[in-house]
Amino acid sequence: MEERIEVFDRRAVRRHRERAAPGLAEHDFLLREVAGRLAERLDDVTRRFPLALDLGCHDGALGRALLENGGHGSIETLVQADLSPAMAALAAGGGRPALAADEEALPFAEGAFDAVFSLLSLHWVNDLPGALVQLRRALKPDGLFLAAMLGGETLKELRAALLEAEIEVEGGAGPRVSPFADVRDLGALLQRAGFALPVADVDEISVSYPNALKLMADLRGMGEANAVADRRKGFSRRATLMRAAELYAERHAGPDGRLPANFQVIYLTAWAPHQSQPQPLAPGSGKASLATALESQERSAGETADPQASKRKT
Repeated sequence: MEERIEVFDRRAVRRHRERAAPGLAEHDFLLREVAGRLAERLDDVTRRFPLALDLGCHDGALGRALLENGGHGSIETLVQADLSPAMAALAAGGGRPALAADEEALPFAEGAFDAVFSLLSLHWVNDLPGALVQLRRALKPDGLFLAAMLGGETLKELRAALLEAEIEVEGGAGPRVSPFADVRDLGALLQRAGFALPVADVDEISVSYPNALKLMADLRGMGEANAVADRRKGFSRRATLMRAAELYAERHAGPDGRLPANFQVIYLTAWAPHQSQPQPLAPGSGKASLATALESQERSAGETADPQASKRKT
């Protein structure tokens, strides 16, 4: 039996979102920005999606972005789902159906949706390849998968400052760096999950803060607090947080004293397989050689360009 790897404490992820839900509107700038960018990507898709799923919907940010982006008539019904019941309740307030559901154990029938979207949620999934397989199965043939998740370069300055401060103040450090997926691997993961035409690309969103403590408060307010399974349990020491804020300011403050904070966002686009999609040619079915395409002369293996070359060798 294959051993299940617990990178993230999913109960902590749910708890953080439950805690963040009542005040999310004061800290949702990243959700709103990425939701808008994700909605814009649908402008290039000339298809209709009668039934779509918003997985990891938070408070319904993507649904609102779709409405603001011309209503996006390509989607008739958007079902919203989140790991946190409190978040799902907020999303349901927008008038669309919403439920609590776990990305690692989807409760949907095979081929249920014409499209599946996910907004800044999949980076907290333990078994991302397994989750992608489930999402592909939940799609009808030729259904669209479109997602945004945080990448490994996100807030690397803050994470380094926290790690160093914890070692300095507490004499040791628990894991504070989430093992985010790399964009170079995600296209391959989509293929392994059975998707067709996979594309992964990167965007960066940069903001600034008056101090690191305000950034940490925003992360907590978004429900993005540390949920690594092997993290140190309990509250962080005030001395550790203050020292991390000092280190961050010493190394990264701009001329105006403000601190940069960079979020790397990876966008994933893929389709459930269908016979109508472009298919790669079978090996050996090409009608023209590479040599013809490059306007060069084709030779057999071992044949030299100069027939006299072998005679001149000593």
